[in-house]
Formats: sequence, structure tokens, C-alpha cells
Amino acid sequence: MPPELDDTPEEWPVSDSQVVYDGGWVVRVREDQVRRPGHPEEEPFTRLVVEHSGAVVVLALDDEDRVLCLWQYRHAIGRRLVQLPAGLLDVPGEDPLVAARRELWEEAGLEASQWTHLTSTYSSPGFTAELSHYYLARGVTAVDRGDFEPQHEEAEMQAAWVPFGELHDAVAQGRLSDAHLAIAVLTAGSRLAPAPRRGGADHRRSIA
Repeated sequence: MPPELDDTPEEWPVSDSQVVYDGGWVVRVREDQVRRPGHPEEEPFTRLVVEHSGAVVVLALDDEDRVLCLWQYRHAIGRRLVQLPAGLLDVPGEDPLVAARRELWEEAGLEASQWTHLTSTYSSPGFTAELSHYYLARGVTAVDRGDFEPQHEEAEMQAAWVPFGELHDAVAQGRLSDAHLAIAVLTAGSRLAPAPRRGGADHRRSIA
């Protein structure tokens, strides 16, 4: 019989742990010496763990079944990606929904009246504890961002509304490579009722 189809808590023994980089609340890197349970005779093995504060991702859907997308440069991979409004949990213990509302306001100048938690996933559990929370935002309206000024990569972002069906097809065809975008789109597509309209004319509208 295979194991139950559920993730389960489990802690393997750690004989030593040292912080090798401390970036504050957002990111720390530690080096753990780990042992297999029930095998005290074996030498411990080293695992680097990136502690991460977590993140939120927002799929904002308007009344025409269009998604607010961002075109943003990402230095680590040298590419401009199609992404969704997203950001870090900047404050220890911050409610992910509060962070999601903030990111939608900061990056898109929008607020939403309806929020649905889609899922939460570990980005790359082989080396980091980063947990990302995905939300569907509906009933979106434009709001004033006041004196908030985007900086660095965000200052060069472009934003536009893209039909959900077109975006879903681009993900399914492998044309878009951002994992957060793919998870949000595929999860929302399986949850929305009725499903967003597919195909049809290109009704993208820039909001930049």
C-alpha cells in the first residue's frame, strides 16, 4: 500500500546548526548537520537551508474575466517575465491576506472587494522554507496610491489586463515560465465557477 496522499510534519535529528548569512527577517541561511532517524552510527550530512519570511501572489480578475499582469525584469535570470502582483511578508507574523491587499495596491493601484485563498505552496523545499500564499481577487477597482513611488525594477514595470483564457493557454503551452503565475492560473482555472471565457478576440488593455 502506498503512503497516504498527504504532506505530514516530520523532523530529522540535527546535531549542529549555524547561521552562515543573516539578512534579517526576510532571508537567513543556515547550515545544518542532519542525521537519518534510527541510524546514529551514520555520519551526519550537510544541508543549507534558506529561511524565508514567505510571500503572497494575487490573481486579480475583473468583470470581463481579464487578469492584471505585470511585465517585470528579474536580474537573477536576466529576463523580463510576465508575472502577477506579489511580494514578501515584510513584518514578522503578518497576515498573508493583509500583505496581498498591500501588494495589489502598491504594484497595481487596485483594491478588491472579494478575496479567495487559492492555495499555499513551498517554492523549493529542497533548500528553502519559503511558503507562498495565492489569492484570487475579484470586484477590483482603481485606487489612488498617494505618495507611493515604485523603485528599482518596479519602477520599470508594465501592466496590462489579459483575458484569462489567453493567459491560461500561454501557461499550458510553456510560453510563460514564472512558477507563481502558473500555479495561480492553473489553480484558479480549476476553482472558478463558471469557468472564465476561453478564446475570442484579444482584449488586452494597458493600465500603465
